[in-house]
Amino acid sequence: MDGVAKLFPGYFAMVMATGITSVAASLMGFGGIAWGLLYINIATFAVLSVLFLARLTFFFDEIKKDLIDHLRGPGFLTIVAGCCVLGSQLILVAETFAPAVYLWIVGFILWAVIMYAFFTAMTIREGKPPLEKGISGTWLIATVATQSVSVLGTLLAAHYRTYRHEFLFFTLCMFFTGCMLYLILITLIFYRFTFLAITRENLGPPYWINMGAVAITTLAASRLILAADEFHLIRELVPFLKGFTLFFWAAGSWWIPLLVILGLWRHLYKKLPIRYDPQYWSMVFPLGMYTVCTFQLSKALDFPSLMLIPQIVVYVALVVWAIVFLGLVYSLAKELPIKGS
Repeated sequence: MDGVAKLFPGYFAMVMATGITSVAASLMGFGGIAWGLLYINIATFAVLSVLFLARLTFFFDEIKKDLIDHLRGPGFLTIVAGCCVLGSQLILVAETFAPAVYLWIVGFILWAVIMYAFFTAMTIREGKPPLEKGISGTWLIATVATQSVSVLGTLLAAHYRTYRHEFLFFTLCMFFTGCMLYLILITLIFYRFTFLAITRENLGPPYWINMGAVAITTLAASRLILAADEFHLIRELVPFLKGFTLFFWAAGSWWIPLLVILGLWRHLYKKLPIRYDPQYWSMVFPLGMYTVCTFQLSKALDFPSLMLIPQIVVYVALVVWAIVFLGLVYSLAKELPIKGS
């Protein structure tokens, strides 16, 4: 039960990473891989949901401690993104809509509860840490969770015609809310990068969400552009949305070389050993999301030349997913003899 009590709040990043990698594989023609990842993701989501509910029931004090922690608290928003990414995966890979509706409803309710609980706790908390100890790329899961609600909502609006204008208006507002959160948070994170001390220990995989957050923002906007014929307000905003979308995609592309260089600095120059950590799923998710968002951006801008990028990056996403998954399996296997003794 100690494992349940200390469960990493951001473990649903595994659902996010597996779901979006599956969608990327499906879009690029790897149907068998996409379906295999779908089955793995359903099982992962079920297991993590049971563990989270057990923790909520029996170790609520631990959850409260995590929620008011500046570094662990944002991890709870991976539950929101996990629900919505799995819902999008069910639609785009399995063409199944009914379960996706329930996942979207649960995701939005959890978004409202966790988002406002976390930011309220951060605002009224006494004894706040300094910026270098209180913020990381994990905070950008606030953007990812918000945009995941927008993406799944736009997919559902295209299928369920009733109240689709109201639905699309809501997803458009969620998109802009996600943009607002990114622009605020990335400013603090970039300041932390360039003016405050960074060590090999605190420059972890969550900083890849710097790129993943703008990638899912690009995807949310691309989906809205592709749905423009369904709603006059979006149709009127298409020129603005195209420029804003390209801005975010370019920002995400800029982050990739820097994050690779910093990773090499961390592990090769500073010689930090590589071992499995659930936070590595926060690195897998952006790679899968960059593949999917570039694919959809190519369609939204009617610019086929961009398709070269997802055709390459999808292999990187699949390889990195496999490495982290094997790391998880190896980590669990090492624990078995200890628990049995």
